[in-house]
Amino acid sequence: MSVLAGAKSETGQQAAKSLYRQLLRQGEQFASYNFREYAKRRTRDAFREHKDVKDSREIQELMQKGLKELQSMKRQTVVSQFFQLDRLVVEGGKSGKQGGRRNDIVRQKDTGWD
Repeated sequence: MSVLAGAKSETGQQAAKSLYRQLLRQGEQFASYNFREYAKRRTRDAFREHKDVKDSREIQELMQKGLKELQSMKRQTVVSQFFQLDRLVVEGGKSGKQGGRRNDIVRQKDTGWD
């Protein structure tokens, strides 16, 4: 019986790790730096908060909640791609408005008077 329980917990751990990675990857798809950082922070905090949960029913509920959050994040990232903004200074690298592909610049910002 303990072997079966061990296999179930390993499968559950793998599913939780997979969900964690999916949430982090999806969070990187946000166009806005602040949303990307918030998604990363929220995902890490939620998983740290519930790392010691042992009850299988509660684990299932948390996994379902995580999957709902993932679906919501997927919709939000699609919407955020419609509203591309100038990169922030904290993001580093190039400045200007991003185009359709990741990290390409359509125009440079005017930095002074003509």
